[in-house]
Amino acid sequence: MNKFLTLLALVFLLSKASLAQSIVSFKSLGHGDNAIYGMSGASSFYVKISPMVEVNGGKLVLYFEPSQALIKEHSFINIILNDRPAYSARLTKDSIQKVVLNITRDDISTDKFLKIQVKTLLTISDDICRDLDNPAMWLKVKDYSYLSFLKNRDGVSEVNISNCFESKRAIVYPENPSLHDLKAVAWAYARLKKAQNKPILVFSTDQLPDSVKNYIEVGSLDGLPQNKRELIKVTPQTNEGILYLSKSTSTITDTVTQMVNVKGVMVPKKTVSVETVPAEILFVSGGDDNAGYEKAITALGNINILNSTFGDYLLIDQAENTYFKTVDENRSRLTLKQVGGSSDFMSGIGSLKSSYTFKNSDFNFTPKEVEIRFIGTYSGLNPGDRGYFNIYLNGLLISSEKLDASGKLNTSITINRYQHHKYNTLESEFRFFPTNGECKNSFINFFGEVDVDKSYLESKNPFISSDLSFYQYPEAFNTGTTRIIVSKNIAKYAAGAIGEVIYELNNNINSNNFPEFVYSSDIQAQAGDLKKYNIIALLDKDDPIMKEFPDAPIKFSQNFRLYNTDNNKIVYSLSDTVSTGLAQIFYGRSNNATLVLTATGSHQSEALLAASKSITEQLSTLSSNVCVTDINSNKYLFNINKTSGNLEYVDAKSTLTKFWDNYNLYILLGILILILLSFLFVRSRVQRSQELYND
Repeated sequence: MNKFLTLLALVFLLSKASLAQSIVSFKSLGHGDNAIYGMSGASSFYVKISPMVEVNGGKLVLYFEPSQALIKEHSFINIILNDRPAYSARLTKDSIQKVVLNITRDDISTDKFLKIQVKTLLTISDDICRDLDNPAMWLKVKDYSYLSFLKNRDGVSEVNISNCFESKRAIVYPENPSLHDLKAVAWAYARLKKAQNKPILVFSTDQLPDSVKNYIEVGSLDGLPQNKRELIKVTPQTNEGILYLSKSTSTITDTVTQMVNVKGVMVPKKTVSVETVPAEILFVSGGDDNAGYEKAITALGNINILNSTFGDYLLIDQAENTYFKTVDENRSRLTLKQVGGSSDFMSGIGSLKSSYTFKNSDFNFTPKEVEIRFIGTYSGLNPGDRGYFNIYLNGLLISSEKLDASGKLNTSITINRYQHHKYNTLESEFRFFPTNGECKNSFINFFGEVDVDKSYLESKNPFISSDLSFYQYPEAFNTGTTRIIVSKNIAKYAAGAIGEVIYELNNNINSNNFPEFVYSSDIQAQAGDLKKYNIIALLDKDDPIMKEFPDAPIKFSQNFRLYNTDNNKIVYSLSDTVSTGLAQIFYGRSNNATLVLTATGSHQSEALLAASKSITEQLSTLSSNVCVTDINSNKYLFNINKTSGNLEYVDAKSTLTKFWDNYNLYILLGILILILLSFLFVRSRVQRSQELYND
């Protein structure tokens, strides 16, 4: 009996320990094994700290793997937290090495981020000048490194509207959503996707799994389930919007996998964990179904309102998005600082690199040519020194300029549309090699810095084509007002796809695209509504409004097939039973940008979402205007125009043509048999005539 009670006590203590601890691996944060190359290298990690944890008493556990070629006793690792030194040591002889650091609130920035920098100084030989650019000089930070924090004793008290989005994983909407509901889902989806890099789930209320505890729920107050309505303790007035955060906790049982050292080898170890998780619901609603609800939705699209709401609820009397176009906001010129670059003072020898990223949609239009200009300073070169400034775009060297004694950097290169992609990585590199014999003294002598405020990317002229393509999405919708049109009968399947569209329309450095929402049945096509706006339509394939898009690459009034132009095999047929999503982009009657998404099969929600995601990826072609995808992530791209041969309308053929297509083999076989019978008949008559002649 005593043994049994002791076992129960042990289980209780273990469950309490796991319940009080939060462990987050680098891999779960999106960081794989991170290799640091070169004699002197660095890598940075930024971790958003959840308000659910207590920072004091937390631990950072780093595992790293050094190159086997290094001289360990002459190689060093340095760890810097929040720009302050936290650890420095020589490498040991272990193949996998471990560092454990305590975390305090002083290590966390004011915006609740933990900045972790790992810097190295590596050695392979006794002559540091011979170690330059040796490919064997590397150290790898392992993805099973992790952060461990204690949970707050008071649970969710520090969670508020401003910081709750990082932990949300799902959005819930009414079973039969209205346009306001779809709009609320879309802006909530865009906000969540900007706050995290994990998949976002979208459910109707009748399909919400019990395992989902932390989510956003949208809907009118009267339409919320009774058990949810009771959680909202504040009642908004008519014409008043509300964001309300309901907070509680829930206990769940889960399996936790950790890497442990077993005789020098890191192996995974699974344990059962009982932990307390937040059960938060952020309600987006209003005192009425129209004006009040709309104000709450507008607040979702204003990042300034959300980031400054430190309470559990927000009543909204007035809401507007104050993004107004100015001369500077036409976005033909972007500084490197605007696209996220920072001025880094770099010193050393060999390769000194800085990296920047930019998208075509950061500009106001798809650029045909982009001028890349770098302005900066560096230490002037001495006679005999060799120095270069290199520019790389998407991994390719596109410019190299020799450095001189002036110490002033001002260089540019213009790239065309075949060189830049929808998403681009730009790298600048100072490369310095000192005079022979003076290598050791040059480590502290050479420096270089790019001025990100003066360096810029400038679009020289827009890419204009007779046919619109996915390469120009979403920036084709930047100019003018956009309308999102939805078929009523598929509205409940379209929420996730609309969220993806809203996110992409605003996935740039100046988010200001706030589309109007309307049902397809309310469109007055004869009045020219489809010509006044840019159009993004999520439609049932049998929606009558389909006939109002005569310029669409594909017509849905007839069954059709799409062929692979390489082998002439059928890739897609409208009559397929597999759930597929189809997207097509084109210019409308008044040269307005138009995107139409449709789906077939029994899984229309997944198919529409797959189509909306596929057209935002880094596409390999500049001219695709039709995309077919299924719920298993298979995707086909087509360029379809009036002269293309990869589209066939099955019902567009005459009766005689259809009869020939179906029975041509039988007809040809019959003709062949008739020819053979005729030959035999003639041959028999000739033989008979010869016999009569001989007689």
